[in-house]
Amino acid sequence: MRAYGFKSNGGPEVLEEIQVPTPRPGPGQVLIEVAYAGVNFAEVQHRRGEFGEPDGPGGYDVPGLEVSGTVAALGSGVTGAVVGEQVAAYLPAFGGYAEFAVADADFVRPVGGLPLADAAGVPCVYPTAYGVLMDAGRLRAGETVLIHAAVGGVGSAAARIARAYGAARVFGTVGTGSKAQLAAGLGYDALFVRDEFEDAVREATTGRGVDLVLDPVGGPVRRASLEVLAPFGRVVTYGDLGRHADWTADVWDLWKNNRTLAGYNIGDVARRSPATIGDHLSTALSALASGALARVPTTVVPSSDVVEVHRRHEAGRSHGKTVLALGGHTAG
Repeated sequence: MRAYGFKSNGGPEVLEEIQVPTPRPGPGQVLIEVAYAGVNFAEVQHRRGEFGEPDGPGGYDVPGLEVSGTVAALGSGVTGAVVGEQVAAYLPAFGGYAEFAVADADFVRPVGGLPLADAAGVPCVYPTAYGVLMDAGRLRAGETVLIHAAVGGVGSAAARIARAYGAARVFGTVGTGSKAQLAAGLGYDALFVRDEFEDAVREATTGRGVDLVLDPVGGPVRRASLEVLAPFGRVVTYGDLGRHADWTADVWDLWKNNRTLAGYNIGDVARRSPATIGDHLSTALSALASGALARVPTTVVPSSDVVEVHRRHEAGRSHGKTVLALGGHTAG
């Protein structure tokens, strides 16, 4: 089958079209004929080698954490999925940039009428957004939320989910002022330039601060986020887009100022509580299909453009959700 992978770690140019064997579903697994594959920053990290060297078939690794398509075959013991059914799936071990992908049945759900192009951007992004907000962040109605990397896939999903669950105000930060104009369309009350967000947050909240911060950036942004928390506020960290060195939080600072620092990692949740991922995926697909959550337009690009897509993601020149069209698909 046709796939896109890399044999050595490096820049976007290491990605190439390859031929690899079509996988077979094992016990508890589902084989999916892929229509679309979502693109995520974790796949940039995968390609750069932050998760190790390639060790897949033929020495190649195939990126891709989320797909949509049609069930092609079932492994033994699988219930609840039907051959021919349109589904979306989370792939914690990657493999989505291909014509076929195998997924554990725990992470496969019917799209429920959601267009396949939109569904491809759900399985990794939305369970993460629900997880950082509700599981790690303990969001409550009436609270104020600040979301870093606000116009990315997880950020834009989290803004709409926060609003749906009763957040009073939702603010975000972006890397450049040119992205601030996207605020209204993504459900934000305001977007602030990330290098200047501390004063902007204090002014917007009349000095009180925010109840919950979602931070995938790290480094100075993470430190500064603790300083803009309201009493009993929480910072949830779920990434390191800035590639900063690790740092140590001062427990006395957390204690004396009524602050909480929490973490969320979807891979760990998938290993230790797979039902949580499946439940969030079902909730998201249903809410998007019904209109309970507004849909942000998905950018569909040919899979042959994967190098340029990775280049844009790595440079921070993308916003919203981009999916790769595989198997001859071009739209919904």
